[in-house]
Amino acid sequence: MNPDSIKQQPALALPSRPDVGAVIALLKPVTWFPPMWAFACGAVSAWGSGGGSWQLVAAGALLAGPLVCGASQAVNDWFDRDVDAINEPGRPIPSGRVPNRWGLRIAIAWTLLSLLFASVLGLWIFLAAVFGLVLAWAYSAPPARLKLNGWWGNGAVALCYEGLPWFTGAALIAGGLPDGRIITLAVLYSVGAHGIMTLNDFKAIEGDTRMGVRSLPVQLGAAAAAKLACLVMLLPQCAVVALLVAWGNPLHAGIVGALVLAQCLCMARLLTNPRRFAPWYNATGVSLYVLGMMTSAFAMQLAAVWP
Repeated sequence: MNPDSIKQQPALALPSRPDVGAVIALLKPVTWFPPMWAFACGAVSAWGSGGGSWQLVAAGALLAGPLVCGASQAVNDWFDRDVDAINEPGRPIPSGRVPNRWGLRIAIAWTLLSLLFASVLGLWIFLAAVFGLVLAWAYSAPPARLKLNGWWGNGAVALCYEGLPWFTGAALIAGGLPDGRIITLAVLYSVGAHGIMTLNDFKAIEGDTRMGVRSLPVQLGAAAAAKLACLVMLLPQCAVVALLVAWGNPLHAGIVGALVLAQCLCMARLLTNPRRFAPWYNATGVSLYVLGMMTSAFAMQLAAVWP
């Protein structure tokens, strides 16, 4: 057979615009659960203190997850496109499924849509959305690019995933600024989530080292970073237990305390080999952590109903 007679197969043409599936993949639905859970904690904690309804809860969950968190994922993927082309070429932007500058367009459009949606839910909800979206852009976009340093980047993510959604849920149900005790819990669980974010960085130590990302495992080493993460997760929860006792909720304080002790048992295993057991801890210890969040939220709900 004459090689010249063999027809060359044409290269697959990249799409000129993304399809719906590619856009959904860019917005990463799997990441929406943590802020939606924190929002639910906020709503539960303030239930009975205002004019809450399930319709408001559904609207707030949509804002916290698909909108604000989805926008942050699009922003992150756009500004990480060069790194992802090396480390994760199958992602929507480097793979070409979200071609040209569509990633940036979607990030901007989803940010504006989130702000528009938040604006109809009340002033405090709008302000929380503005703050969260500013942090999302600062986390990924130059010149701030907070993600390049584990101290700042993890703090921004922890606040956006835990504290802000909790505050938003409480403010939406309360119809204004939530009770100071609720805000205190939101702040404490945000601080603890900084440790959770540190554990998430163990899977990318080599890549972060090559790319100049100064995550805490890169800065401190795996063993020291794991110990710090455990301490950062434990101390705020201990403060929550003490505050619940002081606020007259000994039963809920006892439940949270038991969950903290169970986390300590998981941490003992984690510290034997942090790089190996970090994913395991995220499935076990972190689950106990978020159960404590909801337990604390129910304590505040009882305080609102029976002050």
